[in-house]
Amino acid sequence: MDSSKKNQARRWMFACLSLFFPWSLLHSEESTNFNVLVLRTLNSMPTAGGYATNSLAKKNLQRAVTIDHGYLHVDPRVAVPSFCSEATYLLFLKALSILQIEGKLSLSPALLALLLPHNNPDGEGFWGCWNANGPGVARLFHRYELGTNFSDLAAAKPGDFLKIFWTDSIGNAERGHLVIYLGEGKKGNTTYLHYWSSNQPDGYGKHTCRLSKTHHLIFSRLLTPQSLEKLLLYAPRDSYLASLLSSRATSWEEVCSLCRIKKLPSDK
Repeated sequence: MDSSKKNQARRWMFACLSLFFPWSLLHSEESTNFNVLVLRTLNSMPTAGGYATNSLAKKNLQRAVTIDHGYLHVDPRVAVPSFCSEATYLLFLKALSILQIEGKLSLSPALLALLLPHNNPDGEGFWGCWNANGPGVARLFHRYELGTNFSDLAAAKPGDFLKIFWTDSIGNAERGHLVIYLGEGKKGNTTYLHYWSSNQPDGYGKHTCRLSKTHHLIFSRLLTPQSLEKLLLYAPRDSYLASLLSSRATSWEEVCSLCRIKKLPSDK
């Protein structure tokens, strides 16, 4: 068989496979709905591994993210033990690497260098903002126009990034959790949140909590990952997030104003 007939046969085979395998539909949906990509990436993440925020966890996070021949390479299995902001950041980077490999996102060497996690203090660098106290992810999504931030649970979709605040304190004294939202459910009159993250004490995995335990919710929905190019225009340093590392506190009203958090998402 000559090469033209072989190519024709390959195209015919691929077309037939696309009719029967759901991943073809999945890839199509990802072009407009990055929540699908987030959930697809989540299914490839490891489980367990333990939870810790010590120097070993931070060192292994850096080892888990490398650049190989111009491509972002993420191996979350290296990043154990783990913690919540680390787990969600690795998932975010792994989703970007999938888009890059599939030719749907261009990541220049300069941009890749800015995405690498280093030992950044809060508010310094992209990872330092993601890992910061308070609304780190929401601040990044707003500042670099990566997506929309909102607070209404009724508008949430599986695959949204979610910052949970367990108390009213936001900043140095806060107690919070950064997760991937998976949905809600009811048992009797009790509403539960389902999510994925690195959770105490087991590490990577799915978890559930009562909605009544939460004080504030910030959902961040990825819409325009190509807007990461804005990182090259101005350095990813955020004085507001950096200030939350000290004794400074911030109010929910200030968070909503500085992160453009609406009740409903603005992607409709």
